[in-house]
Parts: sequence; C-alpha cells; structure tokens
Amino acid sequence: MEYFKEYFDYKTFLLSCALVLVGLASIYSATYDVNNAANFYKQVQWATLGFVCMIILSLLPLSFLRRSAFFLYGATIVVLCVVLFLGSTIKGSKSWFGIGGFGIQPSEFAKVTTILAFAAYLAKPNVSIERGKHSIVAISIFILPMILILAQPDLGTTVVFAGVLLPLLYWTGASTFVVVSIISIAFVALGALLGISYFFIALFVSGLLLYATHSNRFPLIVMLGVLLVVGVSIQTVYERLPAYQQKRIATFLNPDLDPLGASYNVTQSKIAIGSGGLLGKGYLQGTQTQLNYIPEQWTDFIFCVPGEEFGFIGSSIVLLLFLTLLLRGLKIASMSKNFFSSVAALGFTAVIFLHVIVNIGMSVGLMPVIGIPLPFLSYGGSALLADMMMVGLLMNFYAHRKEY
Repeated sequence: MEYFKEYFDYKTFLLSCALVLVGLASIYSATYDVNNAANFYKQVQWATLGFVCMIILSLLPLSFLRRSAFFLYGATIVVLCVVLFLGSTIKGSKSWFGIGGFGIQPSEFAKVTTILAFAAYLAKPNVSIERGKHSIVAISIFILPMILILAQPDLGTTVVFAGVLLPLLYWTGASTFVVVSIISIAFVALGALLGISYFFIALFVSGLLLYATHSNRFPLIVMLGVLLVVGVSIQTVYERLPAYQQKRIATFLNPDLDPLGASYNVTQSKIAIGSGGLLGKGYLQGTQTQLNYIPEQWTDFIFCVPGEEFGFIGSSIVLLLFLTLLLRGLKIASMSKNFFSSVAALGFTAVIFLHVIVNIGMSVGLMPVIGIPLPFLSYGGSALLADMMMVGLLMNFYAHRKEY
C-alpha cells in the first residue's frame, strides 16, 4: 500500500480512464443510429490494448526509456518513409497502413518517439540548447518527421509538431532569438497564406523582432532568408494539399464561402453544441447526433456529442477533466528532477493541449478544420493508443520523479 501511494500516479490514471470512458460513450451514441456499431467495438479493442500499453510503459526503468529513445525514433523515421510508398490513401493522404481491418497511422506514434528522442538528446552530457550546433540538431529531430508527414500530406499532425517544438525550446532554455525565429516562421507562413500584402507585413514585423533579439548579423540574415523561402513556398505547399483541406482552410478564412460544402460540418457542429443548452437533450437523444447531420461525427467532431446530449454542464465536465490532466502533466514536468523526464513530460502535455485547443476550436468554428482528433474521445485506434502511451509515460515519470 505504501508503494502504491508513493509511486503509482492514480490521479493521472483516473483522469485518463474517465476521458476514455467519455469517448467510448460518445462514440457509441454517434454510431447508435447509423448502423456503424463496428467502430465502437473496434475502439473498445483499441482502448483495451492502450490500457495494457499504459501500464507496461508506467513500469519500465527510466534509463531504458532514455537509451531506447533514439532507436525508436529511427524506426519511426523508417516507417514514415515506407508509408509514403506502401501506405493506403485515405481522404487524399497516404498516411495509413491497413492491417486486418484496422488502420495504423504511424504519424500518431511519431509524436511520442520524437519527443523522447528530443529529450534524450538534450539530456546528454555536454549538450546544451544554448549552443548553436546543439540547437540545430535538436530542432532537426522535429523537422525530419515533420517533412515526411507533410509529404503525406497531413497538415494537422504537422501543425501539432510545430506547435509542440516551441514550448519545448522555451522549457529547455533556448535563446529568445531561437524562440522568436520559430514564431516568425509560423507568422510569415500565415501571412503568405492570406495574401501578398499580409506576407510583407509579417516579414517586416518578424524582421524587427529578430533584429531586436540578436546582435550578430549572420544568423539574422540566415533567418530572414529562411522566412523568405517559407513565404515563397507556402503557396506551393498549399497547392499540394488535398482539395478538401484547401477548402477547409479557405472556408475558415471566409466562413460564408461554402456553407453547404466545406463549412457544413462546422455549421452543424455549432448547431449541435448550441442546441444542448444548459443540461442537454439526454444520452442518445441528440437530434443532430442521432439523425447524422454531422458526417462521421465520431471522429473529429466527437465533442458535439457531450455538448448536445449533456449541454453546457456536460461540456464543462469534459473540459475540466482535460484541464486537470494538463495541469497534472505540467506538475510532473516541474517536479521531475531528471532532465529527460521533465522535457518529455512537458512535450506530452503540449501535444494533448494542442489537440484539445485545436479540436474544440474546430468544433465551435474558431479554428480551421485540419483533421486533429480530440484526445481519448475521437474514434481512431492509433490516436487513442498514442494518447494512452503518453499517459503511461507520464505515470512513469511521476514514479521516478525523485531520480536524477
């Protein structure tokens, strides 16, 4: 009993289990009246496998995780290359392996292995993010899988990788110039997407910020060159995206562009969440859900189910569970004396945070629809398994929080 109190992170365990149960109940409701119960039973199987993986990962020695991080990362890079040639094309993206009726998406697991490799590299003796060559290597650990995932193309997962890198750089002590450089790339890319005038404004503002944070002219000139390349190439990247993703981005920038097409899901999602009122319509009683107004609601728009059927109260409970889990992840990152586990814990917390913010933002029309699932809730075996693996690793870091 004393061991359980000291080493078993029951708070993280219970929070993740509660979210998985909410997800299963929501998927059951979303598939209840559309003759798609097979997806619910598949998700139960994935949840069972995820539970086993979560427990196993929580018990592994910390030194083993650190030693195996680079091997796992290398294997992930190989698999990401293979899927480009042998993967199944779904909705315009070649990012899946079809195995016995189940779909495996390697990019979901790449989030886990990339964060572990990033943490393991910076945890090496005599390696510091403040040194130029070390920061380049550390950033490259993220850039390589991002390029391969963007080539699929999978814009949503690429955005998550980019979003996670920024807090990790800050957490590990990167210079202000490096952090501003990452922000500038995203800022200039968005400006180029909006139009030529926005691109030049973004480039000018970014140049001023970079100048203010670095006195050496050479890195400044190099970074400005990178920003120019990003701005010029963003349209090429946009044109390589599947047509449905282009429409989603275009309708986010102009919601009235295609109300019955690309923005239809968002419109119906807002109706579903809004119609739930304070207490909701009751489980299995949501009209938007049961009448299938939102196509494949059990995937990216699963948040509509608790929103419609349990109303504001139900949505708030789900958000509270996520908030508590995120705060728990930050606490584990802060209390971990081992640098490797501290960095990895923050990375996993950042992944969950970005998924929650972007997915729920998509559901209420505040974010573009870029195919990012809601952790623990959305249908998808690879995503659920990766989520539960991250929880298992967080539990592991908690158990070893006093180790150096």
